[in-house]
Amino acid sequence: MQTEQPPVIEIRDLHKSFGALEVLKGVSLSAPRGHAISLIGSSGSGKSTLLRCCNLLEDSQSGEILFEGEPIRWTGTGAHRRPADRAQVTRIRTNLSMVFQSFNLWSHMTILENVMEAPMTVLGRPRAEVEEAARGYLDKVGIGDKCDAYPAQLSGGQQQRAAIARALCMEPKALLFDEPTSALDPELEQEVVRVIKALAAEGRTMIIVTHDMRMAHDVAEHVIFLHQGKIEEEGPPEALFSNPKSERLRQFLSATAPA
Repeated sequence: MQTEQPPVIEIRDLHKSFGALEVLKGVSLSAPRGHAISLIGSSGSGKSTLLRCCNLLEDSQSGEILFEGEPIRWTGTGAHRRPADRAQVTRIRTNLSMVFQSFNLWSHMTILENVMEAPMTVLGRPRAEVEEAARGYLDKVGIGDKCDAYPAQLSGGQQQRAAIARALCMEPKALLFDEPTSALDPELEQEVVRVIKALAAEGRTMIIVTHDMRMAHDVAEHVIFLHQGKIEEEGPPEALFSNPKSERLRQFLSATAPA
């Protein structure tokens, strides 16, 4: 009898403060293998902080973080809590590729070099193998003809697609997207949304922080609405968007509905 696989990422009762400001107030989530999770909520609700805690870019004060069932080991408590095993953090981070709002491409490298850099330097994979994979991922996101261009020569949408190819080239267990379309105008935004939808259709594990309610609805199996550092409501997108139970979510969806 097969045992059920643990979620790729699991968060249990996570608390995170910046000084006296408590940003996450006991948040729990689960990202099963092959599922996309959308995180929505107003600015300041804790969405991006939660994503950064998932990737261990931020240290939380209490609660558990598990990667494929393996708990992060901590030392210290409260404001002094830190991961106890740096090798564990590095190993887990290499399996969680993050795509940022601001692309974060290296301006002095070509697009192909940007995509190849981490698999070669972090994972130590052979150059020829990485180059073949990188070209394949750039084709996949629709900019295979831009391999020799530099970031400044690309549109914002093309740069973000290059950033997605770079994340994919690490062959991660999960992709984390932090407002991947918020820096783009609507036309360029749709280029990136199409790529993310295609990745979801492939059954990739993803957590997506987004202001785009249509993408949150269309891409995710599960949507989480954060309000003031807590999960106000969560569920399948059809239920959450068509029949919200909380008054705060109804207000939020009304404010973000297209004119």
